[in-house]
Amino acid sequence: MTTRIPRHIAAMFLAAFLLGAPEVSRGAGSGTDLPVPEPVPRADNAVIVPSAPDNAAIVSPSPDNAAIVSPFPDNAVMVSSPRDNAAVLAPDDAGDNAATVSPPPGDVTDAPSPAGDETEMREPSFAAETPPPPKVADPIEPVNRGIFYVNDKLYRWVLKPVAKGYAFVVPEGVRIAVRNFFSNLATPIRAVNTLLQGKFTATGTELARFAINSTVGIGGFFDAAKEWHLDRKDEDTGQTFGVWGIGNGFYLVLPVLGPSTARDAVGTVGDFFLDPVTYLLKPRDALYVRVLRSENDLSLRLNEYDELTGAAVDPYVAVRDAYIQNRAKRVRE
Repeated sequence: MTTRIPRHIAAMFLAAFLLGAPEVSRGAGSGTDLPVPEPVPRADNAVIVPSAPDNAAIVSPSPDNAAIVSPFPDNAVMVSSPRDNAAVLAPDDAGDNAATVSPPPGDVTDAPSPAGDETEMREPSFAAETPPPPKVADPIEPVNRGIFYVNDKLYRWVLKPVAKGYAFVVPEGVRIAVRNFFSNLATPIRAVNTLLQGKFTATGTELARFAINSTVGIGGFFDAAKEWHLDRKDEDTGQTFGVWGIGNGFYLVLPVLGPSTARDAVGTVGDFFLDPVTYLLKPRDALYVRVLRSENDLSLRLNEYDELTGAAVDPYVAVRDAYIQNRAKRVRE
């Protein structure tokens, strides 16, 4: 009995020692019990991007926008998204490891922009600005083509060579002065027609131009009225008929004078009687003056006719269409 009690006591101490041995062995390395850190929760789409030491950055892009991170010098990190929500992380001056997020312009929020902020791109339409030219009948086209052929040869064989020789001999400044003189002399044609069209301001402009150019402009050789912003108004009797509502009639090619219409041909007669040259000179001298005026004008625009007819498949049609369009534009103005 006395021998069993010490055995029981020894067995209890041995059992206690064996049960406490794992606790001692676990704390033997450091002498203290270290707490186990709990896992840190993060967003579903968070991306942990390691940069330079002690400068780890955690970037959480918006849903459905995977981020592509590319490091830059000085610990800058650029986050570029495959969609429109890209952000740039740049170090701030406040600290070495501080980052500033600057979204690109226009991506501050995901809210849709108002309808008024969107610019609608459309093709420009000129249909309302430039109406199509009027259709002009050409019932005597064979006759017109014959006269056009003669006029074309007259231009290429006589008028153009004479104008080129005239331009070679006479300086351009002198030719411009001659054109100004004849333009000033033809003021009655423009003044009367602006008056008949009801353009009273233009009539006053023409009269003021005539007074200034005839005096300050030395007989009209210099367009001094331009200094007062008084521009010439190119009006004739044919345009006046058009403003009054008279149609073109049919297309007509005049010998030497070139393309015209029935309306403009009658208007040419009206311009003839409004021209002071008709009354100031004898018929033969007036003819010489008109030829000089025509050649002088042609010398200042030698290439216009050639450019119009040179690339045209049918020069007759090209000249006809160009003339009708130009006259329709001048009537509208």
